Amino acid sequence: MRPPRPPGPPPRLPTPSHRRRLLYLHLLVAPLLCFFAILTPALAAATGAPPAEAGDAGGERRVIRSRTRAAVAWPAMDTKGAVKKVLKKEPVSDVIALKDSMKYFDANFFNDSKLREMEDGAKEFNVPAFRENRKLVASENGGLHNPSVLLFKSSWSGDSMISETRTFDYPRASAVHRPSNDEDIAFMSVIELGELIRTKQITSRELTDIFMRRLKRYNPVLESVVTYTEDLAYKQAKEADDLMAEGKYLGPLHGIPYGLKDIIAVPHYKTTWGSRTFKKQVLDTEAFVYKRLKSAGAVLVAKLVTGSLAYDDIWFGGRTRNPWNIEEFSTGSSAGPAASTSAGMVPFAIGSETAGSITFPAARCGVTALRPTFGTVARTDVMSISESLDKLGPFCRSAVDCAIVLDAIRGKDAGDPSSGEVALGDPFHVDVTKLTVGYLDDAEMEVVDVLSSQGVKLVPFKLNYTIESVQSILNITMDVDMLAHFDNWQREGHDDDYEAQDQWPVELRRARLIPAVDYIQAQRARGKLIKEVRDSFTVDAFIGNVTDWERVCLGNLVGMPVVVVPTGLKSIENPPKGGTNRRTTVTTGIYAPPDHDHIALALAMAYQAVTDHNKQRPPIDDLGPNDGIHR
Repeated sequence: MRPPRPPGPPPRLPTPSHRRRLLYLHLLVAPLLCFFAILTPALAAATGAPPAEAGDAGGERRVIRSRTRAAVAWPAMDTKGAVKKVLKKEPVSDVIALKDSMKYFDANFFNDSKLREMEDGAKEFNVPAFRENRKLVASENGGLHNPSVLLFKSSWSGDSMISETRTFDYPRASAVHRPSNDEDIAFMSVIELGELIRTKQITSRELTDIFMRRLKRYNPVLESVVTYTEDLAYKQAKEADDLMAEGKYLGPLHGIPYGLKDIIAVPHYKTTWGSRTFKKQVLDTEAFVYKRLKSAGAVLVAKLVTGSLAYDDIWFGGRTRNPWNIEEFSTGSSAGPAASTSAGMVPFAIGSETAGSITFPAARCGVTALRPTFGTVARTDVMSISESLDKLGPFCRSAVDCAIVLDAIRGKDAGDPSSGEVALGDPFHVDVTKLTVGYLDDAEMEVVDVLSSQGVKLVPFKLNYTIESVQSILNITMDVDMLAHFDNWQREGHDDDYEAQDQWPVELRRARLIPAVDYIQAQRARGKLIKEVRDSFTVDAFIGNVTDWERVCLGNLVGMPVVVVPTGLKSIENPPKGGTNRRTTVTTGIYAPPDHDHIALALAMAYQAVTDHNKQRPPIDDLGPNDGIHR
């Protein structure tokens, strides 16, 4: 601390004439001081003296020396040129601002001269290059346009494998008879409905009528539909019925209605991405997954809710609810596919996952779902978040149905360089008694016991890896990739219009502060994580909680498949007086190594063959006292 000054005599107040003299002196000296203040750096430069720099302990001493030299050299100075040179020089405050900002990049180790070099280089090279690249590839938001050449392959084999079997050997449902009421038909599985179609007990037109009515009946409560594709549905249903009349049966999806998450493009219909910014957007292209389902004879009845820009369950029209408990929301951006399948509004639906958007809503809504191995299903003409994380997968009533739908939609497409012909085995021909399956501490033990009774070898298991930053690796990867696809959207200020300001807007603003170097370092850390998980994966599959957040992050970073399996129901917390039929669903996950989706599906099928949890129906007609059904 500086010691206090000793007391002195009281200050003398200036007289009026004294004040006038001080004013005249100030008017004379002030312009000279300003002039010399401008010239001093130039004079220093002319005499070779280094300029004073912010944060430099010797800076003030150098300024004093430069002033002395400048006084000696004054007669020879080109003051006009010096002033012009000074006016071109960037103010020191810019360097101070840059230096202060470097702490947000964990790079505050540069001195001022290096910062000035960096500033000049950024203006001369970086910014023009950034702008030119944005003109080339960032003018369109969201799509998988001009995909990155930095491709992620999840296969552990090291080779690009080609599938030996194009079509799974489906079982045929036996002794299937048409129920007498539409409610029972609505909750039949795909394989059962397919048998009704094949045996001509029902037409595709009739099925489309049933599911279209249910969509319109329950959507006002669940808020799970963005667009009814009614004209297209009846056109496709007629085509399916006409083929049957000609004796042509395309397989188990022939004439079966379904829904698509509204990030998947379908010609002539809006693809809103759940966002008010894009709610009138029509992409007249056919997504790969839509083309595959169309060729299998399936009938599209609705575009289903995605959370805005594929984040959680809030979209421009509301927030999607859970059919099992109408007071809860569906969670996860595939909220519409999960809720609609759970409520019997569609027999199956296609959703997507980047980080939990299949697993979370499937678990919340109590449906069977598959997050496939990364790259199994081409994502052409689907809104992109992260080219190394996005996956498409089915929501169904059973693992058998998931296998059937996966077989129809899997495949490689030139529009998605990360897609491939994954060499999946046939899940219907896996001998589960030859499998060794691990179970984690948080696995549902009922599943362990049931599979053990089926002859599966069950062993305690733990995934071992040293990476402590699994969640941060995923966030860095996902947020930077997302911002690359929505750079223009953010620059135009549309993030201010986003439906939930605590979601993408926050993450994507933060992503601006992630340097390229540290993005690459995160990918290197991801590579280390993948190697450690691969080395630790000593079983054929394992069972564990499917909504554990670190496991969700890890599974998506590695690209491993998981089947979400309903395993029971329990009472809701704080039920209303008088009781309620609303329930909380209990689920587990069956995980397999990449390219081994068939193993996880076979185990789920074995479990569901002797249990009926996946056949339970939500109490959608028994809602809360303030909720109503539009009939």
